[in-house]
Amino acid sequence: MDIVVGISGATGTVYAVKLLEMLREQGVNTHVIISGWAKANLEVETTYKLSYLEGLATYLYDNRDLGAKVSSGSFLTDGMIVLPCSMKTLAAIASGFTDSLISRTADVMMKEGRKLVLSPRETPLNAIHLENMLKLARIGVRIVPPMPSFYNNPQTIDDLITHQAMKILDQFGIHLKHDKRWNGTAAG
Repeated sequence: MDIVVGISGATGTVYAVKLLEMLREQGVNTHVIISGWAKANLEVETTYKLSYLEGLATYLYDNRDLGAKVSSGSFLTDGMIVLPCSMKTLAAIASGFTDSLISRTADVMMKEGRKLVLSPRETPLNAIHLENMLKLARIGVRIVPPMPSFYNNPQTIDDLITHQAMKILDQFGIHLKHDKRWNGTAAG
């Protein structure tokens, strides 16, 4: 399996780190594109070094390289995840404005009918954000924002991050056994 992972400049780069760790555990080839702001946020928000994040990628691409192989529909992949997805990136994807490798590759996923999963990170959401998400959802793009679940009784921030990565991987039929899933109520 080959999955493209775009990491845009929204807050929450730690989600991308966890996702890439989990994909590596599953033996999935990852084609990773990291925006400039994602690199800055990684430094500000986490203790991870860029070299660690880049080392999790099977293949690494420059977000400015619109000629990279992932920018072509002839390059075969199982789909793409943008995590975190900034509102700028979401708007670019929704409008077909392919000024970066992340937005160009997302555009390719849509035109080729491949799976595209966006995990937008913003709050509160304004009408433009919501309209862009609705526009994309109507054409089959999966919108999976990081929303914490509490039914699994998380004990740490890592528990919350792991659960979100699990929800994204579910979209690709990658089901992890180490995360707690809803199992009904005791009365049920």
